[in-house]
Amino acid sequence: MLDIKTWTLSAACWMAVTFTICVVGGVLTPGLPIPHRTLELLLPGFTWISATSFALGLFGTIVFGVYAGWLFATLHNVFARRATRSDHAI
Repeated sequence: MLDIKTWTLSAACWMAVTFTICVVGGVLTPGLPIPHRTLELLLPGFTWISATSFALGLFGTIVFGVYAGWLFATLHNVFARRATRSDHAI
């Protein structure tokens, strides 16, 4: 069984770190052929780039990370319980 709090926090932190690396990379090396502006499509209200927009994007990615971590751990636990029950039935 997965600890939902641990997975939720881990996914939220992973998303926040990844978002920050992406934004810093886009600011420091704007000439790279990486579409950093795709973040504008994925994060509601995010525009390239200001302090307010960064905070809004960071908040959005944390929310998505919380959702993803919670959903993954919950689904894993549901399916793990079902698999354990069916193993005992055989």
